[in-house]
Amino acid sequence: MVSTPIGNLGDMTHRGAEVLASVAAILAEDTRHSRSLLDAYEVRTPMLAYHEHNEARMTPQIVERLRGGESFALVSDAGTPLLSDPGARLVAAAIDAGIAVSPVPGASALLAALVASGLDATRFTFYGFLARKGRERGEAIEAIAASRHTAVLYEAPGRVGATLADLADAGAAERPAAVARELTKTFEEIRRGTVGALGAYYAEQAPRGEVVIVVGGAGDAPAPDEATLRARAAALRSAGATPRDVGRALVAEFGIGRNEAYRIAQATDDPT
Repeated sequence: MVSTPIGNLGDMTHRGAEVLASVAAILAEDTRHSRSLLDAYEVRTPMLAYHEHNEARMTPQIVERLRGGESFALVSDAGTPLLSDPGARLVAAAIDAGIAVSPVPGASALLAALVASGLDATRFTFYGFLARKGRERGEAIEAIAASRHTAVLYEAPGRVGATLADLADAGAAERPAAVARELTKTFEEIRRGTVGALGAYYAEQAPRGEVVIVVGGAGDAPAPDEATLRARAAALRSAGATPRDVGRALVAEFGIGRNEAYRIAQATDDPT
């Protein structure tokens, strides 16, 4: 599994280029896209298309050739294979067949955005691309909004504003965040701010190019004072929420502990 540049061709490692030149064939997500990289490093190894539409059919054939002693390098269009890219099926099949699977580390949009975001990288969760709609998307949005640690996700340029708005609506509006686009390329940009502010910005101006969104954990947001928590609890009770619902909402929105959240929820006078 060979990591390839996410933009700047100079980020290809020496080892990665050597491996690509030494294997029997390169399994590429898009052979046309990978051709420019191979040409830049004068790699003449033949390529085979391996992507989400043919991996089920191709995997047994490749494993059989691996058993016969051939070696293959797996690359995606950019970055590290398997991270929101095809390859997991092949890796699992090769391991099951007792075939050695080796990583050749290198560029990763996920890690590049994380370390440049300015947010805590001690612990994080990678969500890949969120579902466009439905229950799966809603659950992911809620999980990110409730997370105590950093979250990283990929997003299509035209959906960045909507995704940030959904996160803000879920209670993460004041959380620190960064939107990184075109990493390592000529027009690289990393815009930092709160989820709410970035959502408002990208609602008016959709970014171009590949985008990574990094959202700080609830523990990174300023701690709310008691008055703010009580005011929010009172508003939720006035809207008909039960004390249990209020407690859950306070945990999700402000990242406070459950005991504190339920104490405030129970202390709030029932408007009825």
